[in-house]
Amino acid sequence: MNIMKTIVVSAFILLSGVAQAAPFGGDADVQYANDLWSSMVSESYVGEGAIKSRPYTGQHPHGAILDTIEGPIVISGKIHNIIIKRNYGGPGVSKNTVANDPARFLKAVTIMLKRPGYDPENKDWFWAKYKASGEIDTNPKGVKLAGKIAKGKPVGCIACHTAAPGGDMVFIHD
Repeated sequence: MNIMKTIVVSAFILLSGVAQAAPFGGDADVQYANDLWSSMVSESYVGEGAIKSRPYTGQHPHGAILDTIEGPIVISGKIHNIIIKRNYGGPGVSKNTVANDPARFLKAVTIMLKRPGYDPENKDWFWAKYKASGEIDTNPKGVKLAGKIAKGKPVGCIACHTAAPGGDMVFIHD
């Protein structure tokens, strides 16, 4: 009887339109993330000829070796602050090999972009994870990793970055 009640309630929620959309990976977030990638290429934050920074030893979930850059970026005519973490891995990866040939070891690009009014509960950060090609990555369920990436397995961006010192969700500085 308990199982039948659960099925009936679940069906009612789905049919009534009460079910909430996923907090990330929707059409608007994906479009914004694609526009953001184009802006990052234009600003030389990613892609061929990208600005380089000093590689450092990373940790899961980002990668064995990382580099991080931060600065302004224009999206749809508005200036935003962005933090870009390039995630490197693979056989032979080290700080020296990444410094000499970053494209060979680049596995992903993860970003947090300050977007006023977007998500006040989580300091207005917009999150995205891209493959090295610039395509938006997906979680194991196939949902695009763009927007309010809160929870998941492994732990999502917001859940992890909540632990950053200073209450700003940023680990690289306070």
